Amino acid sequence: LSAEWAEEHLAPLVAGADAIIISDYAKGVVTTDLIRQVQRLAGPGKLVALDPKPRPGISFRGLGLITPNRAEALLLARLAGVGAGDEFPAGKVCRRIHALHAPDLLVVTLGPEGMLICREGKVERHVPTAARAVFDVSGAGDTVIAVLTAALAARADPRRAVQLANLAAGVVVAKVGTATAAPEEILRHGGSA
Repeated sequence: LSAEWAEEHLAPLVAGADAIIISDYAKGVVTTDLIRQVQRLAGPGKLVALDPKPRPGISFRGLGLITPNRAEALLLARLAGVGAGDEFPAGKVCRRIHALHAPDLLVVTLGPEGMLICREGKVERHVPTAARAVFDVSGAGDTVIAVLTAALAARADPRRAVQLANLAAGVVVAKVGTATAAPEEILRHGGSA
């Protein structure tokens, strides 16, 4: 990825955005170079968020927001041997991810166990899940990063942004198939919380 290509193709998109989401599906499109070019173009004042798919050879140090799920967080923290039924080592995961990747904000999605908010290598808060019925988790991670990023770009407090993202994910998983959460659905879901 050349700097010239980035200036021609990425720079206008980044300039017109309030925040940038990089959603990595491990298909080869998201590379260390792409992430670095986006970070460079965004500068220090614009949020760059990543929904990661950890794999060797990709680096994304210093992003504004990273939203791994449980399994991805364990890989990012390089903690092998923690099984699906084992207790999630939240403190250790947050410390290791901060040391290795230095995100400003780390939000780990834990499915039915809710979400963790971590900053500077410390767990700040555990937010219980807002889901009441789960039919299909397809797209839940995409919903979380989209709502979180939008709320943070609008200057919401990180705790409030996570609560909003949690409500939106609760709406989405209650539907069959990949679904969306309309603002009125999120408000209704939040009213019953």
